[in-house]
Amino acid sequence: MLLHLGFVVTNRFRELERPQTGRLKDVVLMATVTGFESLRVPRKSDLKQFAELFEPLFLSSSNEARRQAAAALSQCGHVPESVALLIGSMPISIAAIFLTRSKAIPDRTLLSILRQQGPAHANAIAHRENLSPSVVEALVEHHQFTAAGPRSDVPQPDTAASPPAAATDDHPSSERAARENKLREDIRALARAGSKLLYDGPRLQPIDELHQALLMRFARSGEAVLFATALADALGASPALAERILLDVSGQQLAVTLLALDFPDRDLVPLLLALYPDLSDRLGSGNRAEALIRSIERRASVERVESWLRADGQGAARPVRHEAHLAENRPSDARRQEIRTTASPTANAAQSKRNFGRN
Repeated sequence: MLLHLGFVVTNRFRELERPQTGRLKDVVLMATVTGFESLRVPRKSDLKQFAELFEPLFLSSSNEARRQAAAALSQCGHVPESVALLIGSMPISIAAIFLTRSKAIPDRTLLSILRQQGPAHANAIAHRENLSPSVVEALVEHHQFTAAGPRSDVPQPDTAASPPAAATDDHPSSERAARENKLREDIRALARAGSKLLYDGPRLQPIDELHQALLMRFARSGEAVLFATALADALGASPALAERILLDVSGQQLAVTLLALDFPDRDLVPLLLALYPDLSDRLGSGNRAEALIRSIERRASVERVESWLRADGQGAARPVRHEAHLAENRPSDARRQEIRTTASPTANAAQSKRNFGRN
């Protein structure tokens, strides 16, 4: 179980995992991406299987799910080449974050995308860090072809009828070489800057003292709904994202989020233990919560949470009013029948809520 709760609260958390009507393919796509993302060093068979599963799911999903999948895979160190080419060839609203941030795209795939796509894709590739010389050359050629190509309304000289012109060809050639060198330097400077990325959302801000106190209070008192609301407010995200973070029973996603928010180190372990008592198990010289925190790099956690926020902010249509899954005034749902029939009396349920998260 997620926590030391009664049957009622546990099933409320499980309710968040149920797909909405008509969104099954989107849910399957994100589950496939999440499973692949959890593989630190995937084998060749894993890469092949993921590539075979990904393409049909990706092409049949909604644009919102495609953007979320592209944002998640942009953080992966290993992505099959066919998958990288598929995402990079999508419309720029989907492909931008992947082309800009992913370090798993080989140069030959970038070159293929440059040849097949337009200026928007080239601009996204130009914002990448550590561009190779071959990609820089291709960007220069792409820029010359699209912005400085020969004009059809200007008559071209007949080189066969005027051979003496070859004697004066050195000066235009030197000017052209100078323009090419300047373009190369501009693209390298643009790649090194790397700060103004396409479709980049607001930067994640460290958590303030008020939200620190609220999160600690709600975690210790076992108020799951209020904790999710405070977390969403601290992130500047939707309540649905905060709920999905809490659903990770390992506590890893919440630990990543708290580290990205620069949550005080002294309160990290007590907060995790209040919500996930299983992390108190001994592991080496400490417990599992301490080991989990040590295994997460702060810089990587910031990048990961920012990718979650971008995907959350780029979602398509959102409900006019968000009704929290754990709210007391939630509407009746036939899927909750098993909860109503097996739940303990009201007094016992209220007592379970008061004991939520307590050891």
